[in-house]
Amino acid sequence: MTPHISAAPGDFAPICLLPGDPLRARYVAEHHLDDARLVTAVRNMEGYTGTYRGTPVSVMGSGMGIPSASIYATELITKYGVGTIIRIGSCGGIQPNLGLGDVIIAVGASTDSNVNRIRFRGYDFAALADFDVTRALVGAAEAQGETVHAGNIISSDLFYHPDAEIFSRAGELGILAAEMEAAGLFGLAAEYGARAGALMTVTDVIGGDEEMSPEDRQTSLDSMITISLQASVSLS
Repeated sequence: MTPHISAAPGDFAPICLLPGDPLRARYVAEHHLDDARLVTAVRNMEGYTGTYRGTPVSVMGSGMGIPSASIYATELITKYGVGTIIRIGSCGGIQPNLGLGDVIIAVGASTDSNVNRIRFRGYDFAALADFDVTRALVGAAEAQGETVHAGNIISSDLFYHPDAEIFSRAGELGILAAEMEAAGLFGLAAEYGARAGALMTVTDVIGGDEEMSPEDRQTSLDSMITISLQASVSLS
C-alpha cells in the first residue's frame, strides 16, 4: 500500500489508463474491460484491473491537475511496476477546426506549470509523449477509421485562467487544445524511465458556447477509450 493507493502487489497491469475522473475509470472497467475488479478506492479514487482482448490493462482516476495526477502516476510507476501510462481525458479545443467529440493525440505539451523546470534545474524541458505510445495510438485510430488530430497541447495549472489572451496566443502558435495534466505526466515518465502518452476528447470549445454535459464527459468518450485500449494491446 501507498498513502494514496490501497492495492496489493501485482494488482496493477503494466499498462494503466489514467482518466482524471474516477467515474470515467469505473465506466471503462464496466463497459470495456473483461473480468474487471476494483483494486483501490482510497479517497474514492477508483482503480480497476481487467483484460482487453486478452491483454491485462488497468484504469485509475488521477484527479484534476498536474499535482494530483503526479501523485498517482508516481506511486503507480515506483511502487506498482506500471511501465506505461496513457492519459485519457477531456480538453478544450483551441483551433477553429475542432468540434465537440474530436479526439486529440498529444505529441508534446506546453505548460504554464513550473514542475518540469523544477526537474531540470530551471531550464525548459521539452515535455514529449513517448514515441512508441504515440505511434500505437495513431495506428489504433487509423485501424478504427477514426479521424484524430495529433500535435502540441497546453497543460494549464489554472482552469479559470486570469490571462484572457493566453489561449488566443496558443492558437496562433498552432497549439490544438488545453487540458491540465499531460505535461506533468510526460516529465514524470521521463524522470522515472517510464512511457507516457495522452489522448483527449474535445468536450468544450474555448471562447465558444459549445460544451458537453457532465454526464457526457463521463460516458460519451468511447472512441478515445477504444483507441487507448487497442493501443495497449499493441504495446503489451
